[in-house]
Amino acid sequence: MSARIQARRTLRRIRALRPSPPVEVEHDLTEPEAGPALVPEHIPVRAERKRLGRALREKTPREAHAFWKADKARPDPIALLEASNVGRLPSLVPIRHARMGVDPFAFLRGSAMLMANDLARTPSVGLKVQACGDAHLANFGMFATPERNLVFDVNDFDETLPAPWEWDLKRLAVSVWVAGRSNGDSEARCEEAVEACVRGYRRWMRTLSKWSYLDVWYARVDAEELRRTLYREEPASAEKTLAQARRRTQLATLPKLTELREGRRCIIDDPPLVVHPPREHAEMLAEVLQVVGEGYLSSLQGDRGTLVRRYQVVDVARKVVGVGSVGTRCYLALLLGAHARDPLFLQVKEAGPSVLEPFAGASPYPNAGQRVVEGQRLMQAASDIFLGWCQVGGRDFYVRQLRDMKGSTDVERLSPRGLREYAALCGRTLARAHARGGDAAVLRGYLGRGDVFDRALCRFARAYADQNERDYQLFRKAVRDGRLPAQDEGE
Repeated sequence: MSARIQARRTLRRIRALRPSPPVEVEHDLTEPEAGPALVPEHIPVRAERKRLGRALREKTPREAHAFWKADKARPDPIALLEASNVGRLPSLVPIRHARMGVDPFAFLRGSAMLMANDLARTPSVGLKVQACGDAHLANFGMFATPERNLVFDVNDFDETLPAPWEWDLKRLAVSVWVAGRSNGDSEARCEEAVEACVRGYRRWMRTLSKWSYLDVWYARVDAEELRRTLYREEPASAEKTLAQARRRTQLATLPKLTELREGRRCIIDDPPLVVHPPREHAEMLAEVLQVVGEGYLSSLQGDRGTLVRRYQVVDVARKVVGVGSVGTRCYLALLLGAHARDPLFLQVKEAGPSVLEPFAGASPYPNAGQRVVEGQRLMQAASDIFLGWCQVGGRDFYVRQLRDMKGSTDVERLSPRGLREYAALCGRTLARAHARGGDAAVLRGYLGRGDVFDRALCRFARAYADQNERDYQLFRKAVRDGRLPAQDEGE
C-alpha cells in the first residue's frame, strides 16, 4: 500500500473522531411562575419559640392557674351527671353510680364531664395539644408494644381531643391530691406529691424541647423505669405489678374468661358484668369485625388486617368496664386462630363525643371511634396493633386487644413517698405525650425554670380537691334520696 493511500485513510479516521457541530437551541428566558417553596422561608428556631412561650405569660400569668372558685353560673353537678347517663344502658347506670360512690377518688374518675365543664372556666394560654381528656392517675399503666416489650404510658383515650394542655395537667394534679386524701395522707404529703407531679411535667418538657422531633417521637418509658421508681418505696408492689402484667397474655386469659360447652369454646357469663347479648346483636358485631369495607378491618394497616382475617369470631359477650364507662356498650369478642389454644380477645367499646367537645370544639372525625384511635396513636409511644374502629347498629366503636400484658398500679395503696414518686412519673409521661402533638419549646418558655407554675397548680389542686369533696357529698345525698339509682353489682 502506497504512503499516499495510508495518509488518506488516516485523515478519514481523524475526521470521524471529530465532534459534531453543536446544535443551537433557543431558550425561553422568561421567568417561570412561582410555585410552592420546598423549604419555608423561615423556620422558627427553638429560642424564638421559647420566647413566644415566655411572652404568653403576659396574657396569662402562671400564678393565675392557682385559683378555683365555683361561680354562681356553675351548673348543678347532679344534673350534669344525669345528662352524662343519656344514651347509656339504663340497667347498668345504677352500677355506675355504685362504683362512683366508693370514695372521692372513684367519684372523680367517673365525673369527667363535670370537671371538663369546670376546667373550661379556668385560665388558659390558648395552646392546644392532643389531650387525653381524662388524665387522672388511674389512667396510666403498662402494656405490651408490638415488639412484646412492656412500656408505661397513658392508657385511656375515650375523651381524647385537641384541647388546652392545662386541662390534662390540672386533672392529673387534682387526682394526685384526691388519691392522697383517700389514702389518709396529710395535706402536706398531698402537696408534696402534686408538686412532684407538676415539676416532673415541667422539667421533662424542658428536656424534650431540646430534642429533635424524631427523638421525641421515639421516646418511651419502659417498665423498668416504673420498677426503679417504685422499688425503693414499694418493692413488693412494683414486682407484683410487673409480674401480673407479664402473665396477662391471650393464652393465659383463655381459661379465666371462657369454658367449653358441648365441645365449643364460649365466654363465661357473670351477670350483670358479663352477659351474652341477643343473637342478632352478636352476629352483627361478628360480621363487622371480619367484613372488609366499612367494617373494622378497613381501619387497620394492611398487614394487620391480614392477621385478623386468619382468626374467626366464635363468641361475643357484653362486658362492664371501668367506672365512668359503665353503661356504655362494651363487648368482648373471642376469636380463634390456628387451633383451640390460639385465642385473640378483642374489646369493642362504644365511643361517643368527647366530654371536651362542648368547650374545645368538635372532633374532625365523623366516627367517634376513629377520634379515640387517632388520638391514642398520636399520644402513645407505641400502640396496640389491633387498634381500630367500626360502626355497629348506627353506633360508633373502637377496638383493641383485651389484657395484652396490661398492668396498673393501685394508687390508693401507695405510701406517701410511693405516691410522690409515681405522680412524678405520670407527670413526665404526660409531658412526653403532649410533646408528640404540641410544641415543647413554647411550653418550656411558658413554664419556665423555677417553681412558680408548680406552686400555682398545688393551690389549684387543693382547692379543686375540696370542690370534688363537696360534689361527692351532693352525689351521695342524691343517691340516698333516690334521685340517682345505685345498685351494687353483686346484688
